[in-house]
Amino acid sequence: MELLTPMETTALLLSLRVAGVAIALGLPVAVLAAWVLGRYSFPGKTLVDGLVHLPLVLPPVVTGYILLVTMGTKGVVGGWLYQTFGIKLIFTAEGASLAVAVTSFPLMVRAIRLSVEAIDSGLEAAARTLGAGPVDRFFTILLPLMAPGLLSGAIVAFAAAMGEFGAVITFVSNIPGKTQTLPLAIYAATQEPGGDAVAARLAAISFGVALMALMLSEFLANRVRRLIGQV
Repeated sequence: MELLTPMETTALLLSLRVAGVAIALGLPVAVLAAWVLGRYSFPGKTLVDGLVHLPLVLPPVVTGYILLVTMGTKGVVGGWLYQTFGIKLIFTAEGASLAVAVTSFPLMVRAIRLSVEAIDSGLEAAARTLGAGPVDRFFTILLPLMAPGLLSGAIVAFAAAMGEFGAVITFVSNIPGKTQTLPLAIYAATQEPGGDAVAARLAAISFGVALMALMLSEFLANRVRRLIGQV
């Protein structure tokens, strides 16, 4: 007897793909945001910091609704993308990646920013006196030292992205084989007669993936810290 049906397997693989794309696209932006917020002071920094972390406190459905209004085919940005390039995000897996990227983005920024703020600014000052520019200092000093936060933030954000429900169903709906990620498949199973076994299997998989991600995040972060300490 197969552990998962083809539809359940599709939902699992789609969740992995959606979360992977979201982290791959969001991580560089999160590193930049964490670097700026952790190293520089500028007018409106408090507002920018609040906007970056807003998805943490907003109901996911509100986040999905904002995406629907702005990135839908009749939205300001989404309408322009659709009419100019034929790019449609609503009701697509790419739209699901956008939704989970937005909701998981603050998790990455928060973890990376803590690593940035823990770096001794004297190291940058010493590199500056030796003629290293901002880009050189970033790639040779900041990026290696922020690696523990970067890894843990990316992995935790990946696990959170796999579990996102409200923003995804609001923005891209629940279409089997197209936008039905693991949480949406669990919800659909609970709405069907006799779907308890399916929901239980998928819930167990979600639990296992989340637990493994947290353990891997802690392991890698500690491993990188030890490696940095040996250098």
